[in-house]
This record gives sequence, structure tokens and C-alpha cells, in this order.
Amino acid sequence: MSTEHAKKLEAQGERLGDLIREDDAERQAPKKKRSRARARTISIRRLSKAELRRGALLYPETDYWKPRSRAECVNLDRPCPYVSCKYHLYIDVNPTKGAIKMNFPDLEVWEMAETCALDVADRGGITLEEVGEIMNLTRERVRQVETTGIAKLKEADELDLLEQYFD
Repeated sequence: MSTEHAKKLEAQGERLGDLIREDDAERQAPKKKRSRARARTISIRRLSKAELRRGALLYPETDYWKPRSRAECVNLDRPCPYVSCKYHLYIDVNPTKGAIKMNFPDLEVWEMAETCALDVADRGGITLEEVGEIMNLTRERVRQVETTGIAKLKEADELDLLEQYFD
């Protein structure tokens, strides 16, 4: 083997070694962690009958006062203690499947910055980032939901009622 050929192979080996070291450094670099826990869904179908009975015993349905309209809850204490309200941001219940989605599994209700979707709506327009932070979603997912909602409104021919808000 000629010395010239050996020098070329050595140079290629050094370049390859540099690339491998860079790749290893990228792999070992700490990855960006999510700043919040991902929402968790509990399917009612996955719960056993024993778990459902235990839940019914631990948390019996009681008839207690809770607001039925915005007028009744607008001046109540915040964070809102009425997690069963359909406008509360802590949990979502799918009415057809019965699945419970915990939007903030790492927080307690009293630790949340915003608890009521109606309070957020009263403030007026907010950015996609702010909506994502409030709903524990990414900015891109909020944009996708917005696009889907506008498409459904167009199908229902009700967009003309909302066009004043788009300006």
C-alpha cells in the first residue's frame, strides 16, 4: 500500500471518527423534557365491576348546589371547585363512551392557573400558545382543532354568524 493511499485512509478515518463523536454527543445530550404531564384518559370499559362499585361507595352521588348558568358562577371563588361542570378545565367526560380525560394529571384543582373555560372566554381573544398552555395541548394541536371546528361550521352554513369574530 502506498503512503499516499494510507494517508487518504487515515484522513477518512479521522473524519469518520469526528462524525461518530458528534453523533454520540447528540445522543448523550439531555433531551428537552415536557414542562407538563400529558393528559391521561381513563376508559370506563377498562374498569372492573369491583372498581366501579368501590368508586360508587367512595364517592356517592349527592345532590348539592352547583351553578347552573354563567350568571350564578361568575362571582364565585376561584379556582372553581365544581369539577363536574362541563366548562371546568380539569377533566373532560366523553358522553358517548363515558371516558374521563384528566387534562392535568400532575396538578390538583387548586394548583391550576385557570379552571373555567368561561372565564377564559370572557377575557377575549388569546393566542394559540396561551390556549395550549390553558388546555395542556401543543400549539399545533390547538391549530388543528381550530381548523376542524371552522370546517364543521362551514359545513353547517353557520360561518356567516361568526365572521365578525375573524377580523
